[in-house]
Amino acid sequence: MKHFIIALALCGLANAAPFDRSVKTQENFEAAIPRLEQDKAVAEKLAALKQKTGKKPNILWIIVDDMGYGDPGCYGGGAAIGAATPNIDKLAAEGLKLTSAYSQHTCTPTRSAILTGRLPVRTGLTRPILAGDKITKNPWADELSLPTLLREAGYNTLLTGKWHIGEAEGMRPHDVGFDEFYGYYPAQKEISQGVDGRRYPDLVNNPERLASFSEIAPANHLTHGFKGGETTQLAQVKSTEDMGRADKVLADFTIKRIKELAASDKPFFIEHCFMKVHADNFPNPDLGSLSASKYYYKEGVAEVDLHTGEFIKALEEAGILENTLVFFTSDNGPQMDSWPDGGYTPFRGGKGTTFEGGPRIPGIAYWPGMIAPGRQSDDLFDLMDLFGVALNLAEVSQDKLPKDKYYDFIDNTSFLLHDEGQSARESVYFWWGTTLTAVRMKEYKLHVKVILPQAPHMNIDYSTINDVGLAPWLFNLYIDPKEAMPVGHRRNAWLATLGAQLKKHGATFKKFPPKDVGLGM
Repeated sequence: MKHFIIALALCGLANAAPFDRSVKTQENFEAAIPRLEQDKAVAEKLAALKQKTGKKPNILWIIVDDMGYGDPGCYGGGAAIGAATPNIDKLAAEGLKLTSAYSQHTCTPTRSAILTGRLPVRTGLTRPILAGDKITKNPWADELSLPTLLREAGYNTLLTGKWHIGEAEGMRPHDVGFDEFYGYYPAQKEISQGVDGRRYPDLVNNPERLASFSEIAPANHLTHGFKGGETTQLAQVKSTEDMGRADKVLADFTIKRIKELAASDKPFFIEHCFMKVHADNFPNPDLGSLSASKYYYKEGVAEVDLHTGEFIKALEEAGILENTLVFFTSDNGPQMDSWPDGGYTPFRGGKGTTFEGGPRIPGIAYWPGMIAPGRQSDDLFDLMDLFGVALNLAEVSQDKLPKDKYYDFIDNTSFLLHDEGQSARESVYFWWGTTLTAVRMKEYKLHVKVILPQAPHMNIDYSTINDVGLAPWLFNLYIDPKEAMPVGHRRNAWLATLGAQLKKHGATFKKFPPKDVGLGM
């Protein structure tokens, strides 16, 4: 009997899955968990859809600026915190709600990462390019962008709304792969500060300083540009009321283009980037009050929800809803520094930190007939994985990507589309500028550096980056989602394992070094 028990134990050990299930198939690609049966089933599902429609699927990304994890109703917010979100909630109820979706810690890094499939530290786009910044080289010059790859695969490509990844020639959306751009280069605060005398009196009410600022200020016009064609400045933002109206103008344009592009024999990729709800928020005076709260941030959340519903209606009316993947998300967590003109997260920290409140964001995948309604998953999903999903849907081989660059995305298409899909991502890595701070595997998160505010909510303007001390801070997010008490080695067996994962990640930079474009930290 004793030998029988030992044999059973050895058999169990032989069949036990390793803690790190990911497998590296190419030196310059992130390791992924093999999901062969799931991948095969979804490939057959997509082939059947193409046979039915005669076209590759459309892709619509809806990206909100600075929306907190807890803002939509389906994530615990909505009407309960003063701004109902029925349209966003409907997407979640009829699609896949991700509860562990991750962005970067702030806007420019996320927006560049999803279009390159690469961490910002690899591309040099580690933080927003602000008024007065002088970059040393064009970070896009040697990057192969997603819109370029999709254009080559026969897609019409459009970016509407906020860009924030460079406004110099060679760095604009229509310079880096998009067929068309209709929107604003900077965030809305960078525009509205030049006309908001109440919030910035020392700028707006001082003609000499306002003149000086105009020399370095980002563009404050709505811009319409075409690849290889004209770039035209349209309406200028001359008041906070103009800023408040911006998102409806942008939404109306996206709706118009959805209807026009639906009639084309080519599929489309549209990235719609809201200006809201990045501070400073201003309500649209033409829409009336939209939220119970009446606070400007909540009015912005309600307007985002309104336009999201209009996009889905436009897809339906154009007869292409069942051939379009819609993904709704935010570029990072809420900017708590601007409270009360900021969002809500149930987690520690916010935008600007790598605690959960900074990069853990809403993520909803919606595709009637392809994504089973009512799905929810806590498997890991990094927004960079959208790059891999788009390549898969467009039938673009990863062999087209250069071998001299490291790619951090994972093709998670089958996770999104299989009725019982599981993520192929084992780890999410967290960077603050050029500093590696943390890793998450399963429900465990290990910090080696932390960003600590020096006053409540002040995660950006009054915070410091700190070493963690004698041991890394290891949290179990299932029992401590607010990252308040490290379990360390005394209550967890995986501290060394997660530390080894960080070292393995760091080693990828030896052969594939990071790029410096002058943005530094």
